[in-house]
Order: sequence, then C-alpha cells, then structure tokens
Amino acid sequence: MLLLKKHLNLLECGTDEAGRGCLSGPVTAAAVLLPDDFYHPDLNDSKKLTERKREMLRPIIEKEAISFAVTHVFMDEIEKINILQASITAMQRSILKLTPKPEFILVDGNKFNELSSIPHECIVKGDGKYVNIAAASILAKTYRDEYMLKIHSEFPEYGWNKNKGYPTKAHRKAIFEYGATKYHRMGFKLLPDTHTFEL
Repeated sequence: MLLLKKHLNLLECGTDEAGRGCLSGPVTAAAVLLPDDFYHPDLNDSKKLTERKREMLRPIIEKEAISFAVTHVFMDEIEKINILQASITAMQRSILKLTPKPEFILVDGNKFNELSSIPHECIVKGDGKYVNIAAASILAKTYRDEYMLKIHSEFPEYGWNKNKGYPTKAHRKAIFEYGATKYHRMGFKLLPDTHTFEL
C-alpha cells in the first residue's frame, strides 16, 4: 500500500496510540519523525499487519527514524483523567521527547489537544494514510504488546499473551473467575450486565 509521505513542507511527526479499548494494561502512544526518503513496502496501519511483520518493522523504523519516542500511561492515571485524555496525554508526552522538535503534528483519530503551539491535524484512519502515523502505530502496538507479555507472566490466567488486555470472552471469563488485578482498569466495565461463559 502506498502511503503519503508528507502533508505539508514542514518537519512533521506522526503520532498514534494502542490499547485504548483494553480492560487492562496501559494505553501506549508513539511519535515518529521520519526522513523524507524513508520507504518500506510492508509499512501500513499496524492493525492490518501480522505480529511477525510488526516485529520485523519495529527495528527498521527505530534505526531509520530521525527521532522516535514511546510513552505508557498507566491504569491509575487513566482512572483520573479518562481514557480519551490518557490517550492524548500519551501522544503528547511522546511528541515532547522528540529531537528536533516537530513543526507539525499528524494525529491518528479525531481528537487532540494543542501542544506547545505546534500546529496539528487530526486524520481519521491516518495510520493507513501517512507513513509517519503508520510507523507510530507499529511502535505503539509493539511496545504495548511487549508490556502485556511481561505482566502475563505475573497473571497467566488472564491470557494477556493472546488477548493483550482486550475484552475477549476468555479474558472476561477469567475476570469473572479470578477477579480483577492491579493491572485492570477499574473504571471500565470489566463484565457485562449479563454474562455467560460457555467457551
């Protein structure tokens, strides 16, 4: 898939998040500044790639990027500020770590808050349209998956190595049977009002 390289003739970064709809774990965002000549034929929205391809692309993006940063916002902060603001906060913190400072921000989605007077544009499904957002989506997803694999070893009964904290039937069955952990987002509806768990 041919993604757009530049939106404006400025030093642009792309930013995206992963894990917004999960019941456990952090929301994770990345920001990426890529050189104008960056190209990889497999680069795309992380959701359209296999795990193997995402893992293959991650070190390439990290090596070729002018700058990149990844930020986790954890469960306690998500509870305080809500998941939308936590997602925006994770993106903003990642952008602020970039060197050099970007002149324009391309944001995946339709919500963002002004940051340090840097102009921005929200682009729905931008991770399938712009190279730098696609790269950010891959870093956000792989870093978050890596974190979920780490905490899976602490609580293997929830299957985070497979569901990564998303509200699958198996994950909700485990919550029903074992209760919530310190990694669950207690402000989220962990179980539906009526639940049957015949798997």
